Amino acid sequence: MGSALIGLAAAVVGVTGTLIASVLSQRLLGRVQSEQFERQQQVAAAQWRREQQVAELNRRRESYMQVNASFRRYRTHLMNFLWTVHKGAVTPEAREVLEEARRDHHSVFAEAQLIASAAVLAELDEMTTALSEVYRRTMCLEEGNPDPDGSFDDIRTDFVRLWEQWESMRGVMRADLGVGDSAGEPLAVGT
Repeated sequence: MGSALIGLAAAVVGVTGTLIASVLSQRLLGRVQSEQFERQQQVAAAQWRREQQVAELNRRRESYMQVNASFRRYRTHLMNFLWTVHKGAVTPEAREVLEEARRDHHSVFAEAQLIASAAVLAELDEMTTALSEVYRRTMCLEEGNPDPDGSFDDIRTDFVRLWEQWESMRGVMRADLGVGDSAGEPLAVGT
């Protein structure tokens, strides 16, 4: 009987070991799969965040390009209108061309307000305020009611200041996009 009990005990231990091994193996496999799933989720989340950052950068870049283009167009038409006023040759068509450029600038600026970083938005606000003041002064000159310092030459000088301010704004935009500073060295994205 002793050897039968020993055989039975060995069989019970063997079967129990086999059952426990399969349970432990399943648990270990479940833990490994769970950790692998977590890593995949982390990689997917990191990839999604990167794609969002790239998309946001592209939206800002497109918006800044539109702002630059509309500013240049508006400034050019405003300068042309100033020369037309100076020559005394203002026509409804000349006024409409200016107003169309002005409306376009306002539209693009409104869109940029929703996308631009705080630093760029501050520059845009200053630029739009300065541009609006030059427009006001030009219209006062055209109506024959110029400001005390609103002569043709004074307003032409304002355009030089506008251009300098635009260069500053452009530099802030470039820095915001991580393009590089004025020395030509690249900046890190997010600085």
